[in-house]
Amino acid sequence: MQGILRQLASKRVAVAAASTLVLALLTVLRATDPALLTAVRELTFDQYQRLAPRDYEPAPVRIIDIDEASIREFGQWPWPRSRLAELTRALGDLGAAVVAFDVIFAEPDRTSPSAIIDTLDRERSDLSQLRQSLAELPDNDAIFAEALAEVPSVVGFAIVPTEQDRKPEVKTGFAFGGQDPVDILTPFPSSLASLDVLERSASGTGGVSLSTRDRGGVVRRVPLLFTDGETLYPSLAVEALRVAQGASTILVRATGASSEADSGSPAITDLKVGAFSVPTAGAGEMWVHFTPHEPERYVSARDILDRTKQAEVTPLVEGQIVFVGTSAAGLLDLRATPLGDLVPGVSVHVQAIEQILAGDFLTRPDWTYGAEVLLTFAIGSIIILLFPAIGSISTALLGGVIASGLVGGSFYLFRQYGLLIDPVYPSLASLIVFATATALLYMMTDREKRFVRQAFSQYLSPELVHQLEKAPEQLVLGGEMRPMTILFMDVRGFTPISEQLTPTELVSFLNTLLSPLSDIIQAEGGTIDKYIGDSIMAFWNAPVLVPEHATHACRAALAMIDRVDRLNEEDAFGFRARGLKTQTVQIGIGLNTGEACVGNMGSDRRFNYSVIGDAVNVASRIESSCKAVGAELLVSEDTARDAEGFAFLEAGEIPLKGKSQPVKLFALIGDEAVLATDTFQELQEAHQEMIASFHAGDTARANGLLEACHALAPPRLKSFYGTFEAAISAMAASQTSEEEAGTRPASS
Repeated sequence: MQGILRQLASKRVAVAAASTLVLALLTVLRATDPALLTAVRELTFDQYQRLAPRDYEPAPVRIIDIDEASIREFGQWPWPRSRLAELTRALGDLGAAVVAFDVIFAEPDRTSPSAIIDTLDRERSDLSQLRQSLAELPDNDAIFAEALAEVPSVVGFAIVPTEQDRKPEVKTGFAFGGQDPVDILTPFPSSLASLDVLERSASGTGGVSLSTRDRGGVVRRVPLLFTDGETLYPSLAVEALRVAQGASTILVRATGASSEADSGSPAITDLKVGAFSVPTAGAGEMWVHFTPHEPERYVSARDILDRTKQAEVTPLVEGQIVFVGTSAAGLLDLRATPLGDLVPGVSVHVQAIEQILAGDFLTRPDWTYGAEVLLTFAIGSIIILLFPAIGSISTALLGGVIASGLVGGSFYLFRQYGLLIDPVYPSLASLIVFATATALLYMMTDREKRFVRQAFSQYLSPELVHQLEKAPEQLVLGGEMRPMTILFMDVRGFTPISEQLTPTELVSFLNTLLSPLSDIIQAEGGTIDKYIGDSIMAFWNAPVLVPEHATHACRAALAMIDRVDRLNEEDAFGFRARGLKTQTVQIGIGLNTGEACVGNMGSDRRFNYSVIGDAVNVASRIESSCKAVGAELLVSEDTARDAEGFAFLEAGEIPLKGKSQPVKLFALIGDEAVLATDTFQELQEAHQEMIASFHAGDTARANGLLEACHALAPPRLKSFYGTFEAAISAMAASQTSEEEAGTRPASS
């Protein structure tokens, strides 16, 4: 039993300890940052982009689009390299700053004269004149290479999983501060590069592959650097920007810790391309802040090749960084963005360039990682600390306010400063901590309720049991001194009654009597301590505090007397129906108010919630005095003083067994309504004068006043005043004897 009680007493400690453990685990989980958390975080940032996409502002970047109209005009893709040469020269003539191809030219042109000759050699042997004529024509790849050499240009390479024969040619110089970026980047397994002749002629080569770290098929980041473990390579966008500025070297800075899960490792923080600095994530990637589809970015390749539209397209190309790519659906170069759009792959590179030129970046600095871990722990700690103080509802409201503030603040930082800070995990972690505390508190509270119901449902009214369930801290666990009112009730003449009944009838009689009397006690907020045969012991003001407990006890005692009267009138016990010698039942009730010790008493296996102390002993002896006094309901002077407004009559000072001083008792006659009647007021006045006369030894006057009391008192006080009549008669006889002794002559 004591083990259960100790658990109940330490409920808050247990809830706090369990919640702290959960918070620690959640904080460690955030520190390790598994893939699932990263995915949820990126979905949050995707939603931010949908709510606040980047506004498109015209920038010197264009997409020369091999669109559906161009394919209808010039035939299916891939086009002959001679046409691409024509396109390259046209762009150069229009004043393009650089022409970057988001295309890999890994194989020779199948429409070149040499390729056609090879086909003829395999299939026909009678076309020697045609072979000779074709052999005199220039190779398409050579034509394209010449065009690339004439115009500032960049060709691409792609990262592939299968081993290839050659690596891309590096046209860029690199300088770095801090650790060598090659040691930081994850090496790619292999690459698919454009033809040697084209790479040699182009001004630069750059990687077109997108980030392998993005999940769900959504493009969020663009790698700016690649490595094979030995050499550093630029991306297509970085190389185009370098060539457009005529720069020869890219400066890479690597220092600090990564903002990703590999916190503590060296990271690439930014790179400088000519006049432009670009902040990067730890793996040398750039977060792309997308705009909705913007037709102004695109110029159809058909219009570039149409000489009649030269004046129209010149302003769109002159001085621009030009990317050649395709939006034709059949060429399958469409990518999903956080905005939910499908855009051509070349658009991703272009949007990255736009941000670099505008200095408009999305960033996740290295401190965001630690900040999110600290936020997780701090908010969870606030929940744990405030939960027991302000309750679950207020804590839930506070948690909602904090979570809303986190989301709102995170979105504000995203929109105003391009900062990517995750508000979801700290909010979810605090929710889990709150849910843990709430669930554990609910389980422990439910256990407390079961304990309270088990321990007190037999002794308390359902209302008081429910009150204890809601506030079990009111429960006295080990013993406590409290001011209390104690009641003892006993059946008068129980032995003769029991002799007339069989055991079964006796049990039925006791149940019929004690059940309604117990209901009355509980209805007035009393606690049934125990049943002792035909007796009831009860008390007020524990385990639940009962203000004015003496008043409630007096009201219960009067109701018990009244209920016994009604049971007798209804012959509820069947005594008259069975013709028993005893026709009615009478009870005696004693009440006392005073300090007593109350609590759970017994063993670990069997206990009783009870009260002990001198106040209990006095109450028991007051009840035993009812018969001698001739009253049904006696209370102590302390009870009479605390229960104001009831009709009391002094019963005199009666010595009680075990008490050195006599105790003044009062007969409880009725409630406030009885006290207010004129009859009782006259009775009380006559009664007090009678008591005063009796104490003064004026038996003659006391007898006269006794007759007045008999006339005013209800019939049920006949025995009560009969006791006074006997006391007055005894005093009168004693006085007479003393007088006679005083007049008798002394013996000689």
